[in-house]
Formats: sequence, structure tokens, C-alpha cells
Amino acid sequence: MIKVGITGGIGAGKSLVCRIFNLLAIPLYNADYYAKYLMQTDETLINSIKNIFGAHIYKNNQLDRKALADIVFNNQEKLNQLNQIVHPAVFEHGSAWFAKQQQHPYAIKEAALLFETGSYQALDTTILVIAPQTVRIKRVMQRDDTDEKSIKNRMNKQWSDEQKKELAQYCIYNDEVRAIIPQINEIHQQILRTKR
Repeated sequence: MIKVGITGGIGAGKSLVCRIFNLLAIPLYNADYYAKYLMQTDETLINSIKNIFGAHIYKNNQLDRKALADIVFNNQEKLNQLNQIVHPAVFEHGSAWFAKQQQHPYAIKEAALLFETGSYQALDTTILVIAPQTVRIKRVMQRDDTDEKSIKNRMNKQWSDEQKKELAQYCIYNDEVRAIIPQINEIHQQILRTKR
């Protein structure tokens, strides 16, 4: 089974692309979803988060995501500390998930920080979803009801598309000009041919 990674900057549309792959009966592991899940259910991880950010970061046994985001997106050191404990937990969980997908020709791991964390190295191939910054900002403002300044702040914490392109085997342009379904279908067919 081929392990495929899909990534893209905030607002690029990687979740939309993944949903289309999912319609092609390709199983999907959403690393961002499972990071949130593990921060809520994995006792070792919860204790590590409390050690770094204080027990008050959990209220009524629920992680205060907004308080955590306010800290880490304004403090690079705290963001690094969080990533150093969360990414290994997600990597281990994702590896166990991939092991259960052997009946499929390939499976996909969707992750915002696929290249930044180095987790792409455990995958066979990677897909980068690209969109212009103006389009991405507009999408995130509509989706998250947030302001342009905080979106740009989050964008600056991620690698540029140029950096990611050097490591990606495939690119999908989700720029509201080019149709994405033909691009996805072409990559799907190429991966299936690789499998043969």
C-alpha cells in the first residue's frame, strides 16, 4: 500500500481535495483532527500539555483551545514545545492507522505541517495544494470569522509554497481558475499506475 501525504497552507483547500479523494474510496487520516483528539484523550499527552501550559489549560476536562492558540501563536518557544510533544503522538497514531489500510491501493495522511515536522519522510509520495495568498485569506476569514492580521500571523508560521514545492511530488492548484477534479483524477491514476 502506498502512503500519500497531502498538505497546503492555511486556506489552500487541502480538506476539500481530501474529501474528493475520499469519494474515490481512498481512506484518509486527518492529522489535525487526530492531534485535537489525542490532546483530549491521550493521558500522557494531556499531562505533558499541563506541565508546559499549566493545569488551567484544561477546564472541566476539556482543553481550552482558544487559550492554547492565543499562547502558541504569539510565542514561538511555546509553539515549538507543543509541537515537540504533539507531533510524535500523532505520528505514532497515524502509523498504526496506516497499518490497518493494507487492503487499499493507497491511503492519505492530511497534515498542515507535513514538511515542517519531517513526517513526510515516512510517506511514499506527497501532494501540495496551492492557492494564491489573497484567495486563502478570503477563505479563512469567511470560514473562521477572523481578521486578516491573525491569518497572516498563522501563515508566517508555515513554510512558503516555494519551499514545499521542492519536496512535493505533485501539486494541485486550487486557485478558483483551474478545475481541481481533473487534477485530482490525474494524480489518482498516476498513483494507481505506480501501484501496478
